[in-house]
Amino acid sequence: MDDLLAKAMQGVDPADPGAFFVIFTNLMRLVPWGQLILWQVVFIVVGAVLGGWRGRLGATLVATLIFGPFGWIVPFLPRRPAGPPPLPGSKKR
Repeated sequence: MDDLLAKAMQGVDPADPGAFFVIFTNLMRLVPWGQLILWQVVFIVVGAVLGGWRGRLGATLVATLIFGPFGWIVPFLPRRPAGPPPLPGSKKR
């Protein structure tokens, strides 16, 4: 933890009003962005395969983009009914 704090505080004057932004950018440099993006692409591809297989491609892609691998459950959820059933005696069927 001390090592992470030292990396975040590198070149920062705590009394400076803009210290928060410098610390924030120092922390963002420590994030492995390449791996995060690669895994998100893998999650979206698997979600597209599952959604295409179950006929819910668009909903699965959006859910996977937002929730990651948790969006994979969307194609297995029951579909919403298209509308209310017709009233008895109506000619619409």
